[in-house]
Amino acid sequence: MPLTPRERDILDFERSWWTEPGPKADSIRERFELSAARYYEILGRLVDDGDALAYDPLLVRRLRRMRDERRRIRFEGRSVRERRGR
Repeated sequence: MPLTPRERDILDFERSWWTEPGPKADSIRERFELSAARYYEILGRLVDDGDALAYDPLLVRRLRRMRDERRRIRFEGRSVRERRGR
């Protein structure tokens, strides 16, 4: 199923949220009328969506890498960078 306009807007926002004034959570609430938790729930689903990958491959791959890094840290109990001696 193709991405909805709102899903595309979420991906567009995630690509450039740091250009928005103020805290990210405030921008999310103001722009999407969502709590930050609900926004990240939707974004997490989009990261695994093939249509989202086709829409913005660089962003989706970056978000996947960040998610995978957080998971490794959580499951290993320490940073992968620490393990590699960085």
